[in-house]
Amino acid sequence: MKVLVIGGGGREHAIVWALGKSKRVTEVVCAPGNAGIAQSARCVAVDVGNLTSMVEVAQRERPDLTVVGPELPLSLGVVDELTRLGFRVFGPTQAAARLETSKSFAKGFMQQHEIPTAAHAVCTTMDEVREELPRFSVPVVVKADGLAAGKGVVICQTHLQAEHAAAEMFSGELLGAAETYVVMEEFLNGEEVSFFALCDGKHAVALAAAQDHKRVGEGDTGQNTGGMGAYTGDGLLSAPMEEWLLKNVAKRVVDEMAMEGSPFHGILFCGMMMVPQHDGTTQPMVLEFNTRFGDPETQAILVRLESDITDIFDAAIDGTADKLDIRMRPGASVCVIAASGGYPGKYASGKPIAGLESVSDPDVVVFHSGTALKDGAIVTAGGRVFGVTAVSRPTAMAPGTASGPGSAGGSALWDALGKTYGALAGISFEGMQFRSDIGWRALRDGL
Repeated sequence: MKVLVIGGGGREHAIVWALGKSKRVTEVVCAPGNAGIAQSARCVAVDVGNLTSMVEVAQRERPDLTVVGPELPLSLGVVDELTRLGFRVFGPTQAAARLETSKSFAKGFMQQHEIPTAAHAVCTTMDEVREELPRFSVPVVVKADGLAAGKGVVICQTHLQAEHAAAEMFSGELLGAAETYVVMEEFLNGEEVSFFALCDGKHAVALAAAQDHKRVGEGDTGQNTGGMGAYTGDGLLSAPMEEWLLKNVAKRVVDEMAMEGSPFHGILFCGMMMVPQHDGTTQPMVLEFNTRFGDPETQAILVRLESDITDIFDAAIDGTADKLDIRMRPGASVCVIAASGGYPGKYASGKPIAGLESVSDPDVVVFHSGTALKDGAIVTAGGRVFGVTAVSRPTAMAPGTASGPGSAGGSALWDALGKTYGALAGISFEGMQFRSDIGWRALRDGL
């Protein structure tokens, strides 16, 4: 089987790596890829922001399967067009991807179908913002309606800050493009969890859960980023909570999208806030949907995947997800992102990366995000440069460890963290920054 992967970040490197483990795959082509992906797949040029460019690559390569990684190609309808041309494609249609590409659509969809989410208001002018703001206590969340590479959410401590954030979104000053809609949203306190479900238009099955670290600084401080690290583990979600999320969130999305004429095929990434209640229970609330694998969650998840990833892709396309037996390696895994100095603001590229060859532990993988080849050397070429990812030894799982948000398998998490940071210590480039506290919530809870 020849597989084409569209994208060139850490998520796509992890997908290419997982495809390389499949006995069914004979060749992997990645468009456009990066310096790390080029070591295990053939990389070809493409503009992922141009539908014609992506279609031309598929027509030239004639893959048996195409996997779409990033959200931008999904928003352009690449799945629709390639499917129309007779290709097998993993990913949702343009209409189904609106769950991610339009926050206003997603919030209205959740409200209509009684999927638990924060109170909100959709605004089209600054007058509407000023009118709606008194409804919300502070802090209040201001969200861009469209795609923003994980940076379109601003938590505002005052109503005046919220006005400024909304104004910058409408004008394009904040994100580089003007927003037509801005979403004002109630701020929720609790633990964030990313829940991934595999969907085939009729069924939704649990794939994995992870906890991302969006802020650039230690202890979740500073600006939002595309993600500075993530961890997964057997106890991150209890079995009853996983079943609740499948029934009340993922399956409801699948059912209602099908009823609306936009069947959802692919990965449904449910960004959840687990909100503690006065009676000691936890109420899961949807913060947002993504309609593809997350980054860096995917890196942490796929190093634990024991099933053949092509079976997962096929099931989503063919409507057989309910027949799958998805197997994950017991224990925990961690991905820590190394970013360029200045990220998520302005940063310099072209910095040589030293020490990549020093990683020799078979349980550690370096997934490249923003790298390139220059004069035969691997250099930085993005804000997030690479993610050092490690999986624990199966024997590191501590028996009887607690479950719940923040829990990831006790000593298994410690084992994975030690491997990750140990490998990261041997790699460097000028201005490199990373968080040294990935998994801090689990560690805070004494795990």
